[in-house]
Amino acid sequence: MIRLIIVGILLLLSVAFVLQNQEQEVTLRYFFGLLEDSTPVYKPILAGFVVGLLVAGILLFPPWIRGRIELRRKTRALQEAEVDLERLRQSLEKLTGRTLPPPPREGSQEPANER
Repeated sequence: MIRLIIVGILLLLSVAFVLQNQEQEVTLRYFFGLLEDSTPVYKPILAGFVVGLLVAGILLFPPWIRGRIELRRKTRALQEAEVDLERLRQSLEKLTGRTLPPPPREGSQEPANER
C-alpha cells in the first residue's frame, strides 16, 4: 500500500513538472555529435521516468514470481500437514476411546497459569 502511495506521489510530481515546464526548450546532442534536436525539457525527463519504471518492473518480476511459487508450495504443504494431523487425531481417538480437546484456534491465546 505504501508503495502505491509513493508511486502516486511521484506521478503527481511529474505531472506538475510537465505542466510548469512546457515552454522551456533543451537541445539534445546524440552520440558522436551526428544529430541535434530541440525539444521541451519535460519530454526527456518523462521518458527517463518511464524507462526507469519499466526497468524496475522487469527486474522485480522474477523474484515476485519466485515468491508466489514458494508461497503456493508452502501453503499446499501446510494443508497436507493439517490433513495428516486430523487423521492422526482421529486414529488416536479410536485407539483410546476418548475424545481429545479441540485444538486452540489461531489468534486466541489462553491465559498462562500463574504460580
